Amino acid sequence: MQQIVLPIKDTQMLKQVLECLHDDFQYGPRNYTIFQVGKATLLRVSDVLKLKKEDVYDEKGRVKKNAFIIDQKTQKRNTLYLKPVANDLAAYRRWLAEFQIDHPRLKVYQSEWLFPSFEHPDRPIGGKQFWRIMNHVGDLLGINYLGTHTMRKTGAYLVYEQTHHNIGLVMKLLNHSSEAMTLAYLGLDQETRETMLDRIDFGQLNV
Repeated sequence: MQQIVLPIKDTQMLKQVLECLHDDFQYGPRNYTIFQVGKATLLRVSDVLKLKKEDVYDEKGRVKKNAFIIDQKTQKRNTLYLKPVANDLAAYRRWLAEFQIDHPRLKVYQSEWLFPSFEHPDRPIGGKQFWRIMNHVGDLLGINYLGTHTMRKTGAYLVYEQTHHNIGLVMKLLNHSSEAMTLAYLGLDQETRETMLDRIDFGQLNV
């Protein structure tokens, strides 16, 4: 049976997930930053994990305003706005440098990959590994709807809610071809229909 992955809609639960990612793993700051970048850019996990340091940091190590990539699935050009996650990326770079000093054999700071595997720093962390991380977070918190798409869906839901349901913007950020696809992706198609129907006066007798 395929797992149903949903956005995290509750702010307290989102905070718990972020704290768990950051604090309950050996390489927590990396796992937390993966989630933050995925949430802020609305990238698919495969595209997040294939980011390179040169994509997000300039030659002085500062976080760039934008990153320019090609989506692996759609082969469409995508411009990422990094300002919402700039502080997280800067903190992550500092942590990675400190980790390197404490563990000189692990060449993670020198790796070209933004999110290197700590076992094989010449490769990025894999999607299956990040799925195991998210699955473990779900087990720790007692929720069964977390997966690798959680960060993308959560980011899309937050944009949708905080822009007063600007579905067109969310659709563009997700690189979707229709609003219906975006609503279905967020699990809002049925919910949206019911909300709209609640506003309809179908007429009735006061009995």
